[in-house]
Parts: sequence; structure tokens; C-alpha cells
Amino acid sequence: MRTLIAYLSFSGNTEETAELIQRKLLTRGAWVDMHRIGIDPPINPSHYDVVFLGTFTWDNGSTPDEVKDFVLEIGYKPDNIAVFGTGDTQFQYFCGAVDKLTKFYRSKWQGLKIEQSPRGSQEIKIDHWLEGVLQYGRNIA
Repeated sequence: MRTLIAYLSFSGNTEETAELIQRKLLTRGAWVDMHRIGIDPPINPSHYDVVFLGTFTWDNGSTPDEVKDFVLEIGYKPDNIAVFGTGDTQFQYFCGAVDKLTKFYRSKWQGLKIEQSPRGSQEIKIDHWLEGVLQYGRNIA
């Protein structure tokens, strides 16, 4: 299965989550490309069975502008987007960008929300989420 992990990270939490997802995908035999939103050249989501899109939430539940630019860069709504993000539950709109992107793409999967960094019990949460995404991916690959 060919996968892409596209992510935006300022604090490092979303990047850490993306790298953990990458390691977990590789151990499951997936082909994984990484894409740093706003840094790497544009991608074509049709080259992948699943595109993992990672973001943090900005300013009262907003999606960061760089992620919005990435969405516009793609130019259409692929049906293979799985959204994950990091945030802090002390804020009212915890991982609001994850909710918005999941709804925008009409993702087949519930968005994965990680409290700050993906350590401890949150690794198990990632495993369960990935299993659901990969089950679908195996059916189309």
C-alpha cells in the first residue's frame, strides 16, 4: 500500500505524530512518503492509496493558512484523506481543524485527535485509528 503523510507543525507535536504514524505504517509493510506542508513541492494525491493529513488547530478552532493552501493546491477533494491533528484540551476548540478537514473531505474515517504529543496511551489510540484506515486501504490496494 502506498501512503503519504502530509503535515504542518509549528511546535513539533504534529511532526512527532506524523513520524510515529510513519514508523507504524512501515512496520505494517506500507510504502510511506512524507510531505512537509509549506516546505515541500506540491503532491498528487492520486498517486497514493491513502493520504494522511496532519495539522494543529489555530486561533479559536481555525485551520492554519498553510493547510488551507495545501487543500487549494490539490484542487479537488480526494476520497482517500485520513485527518489527524494535535491540540490542547484546555482550549475550547480542541483539534477543531481536524473536525473541519474531516468534514470538508467527507473522510471515511473519524479524525484522530492527539493531546499535545503522542506518548503513552495515545500511541494505542493511534494504533486503533491506523488499523481502521489500513483495513480500508487493504481493500482497495
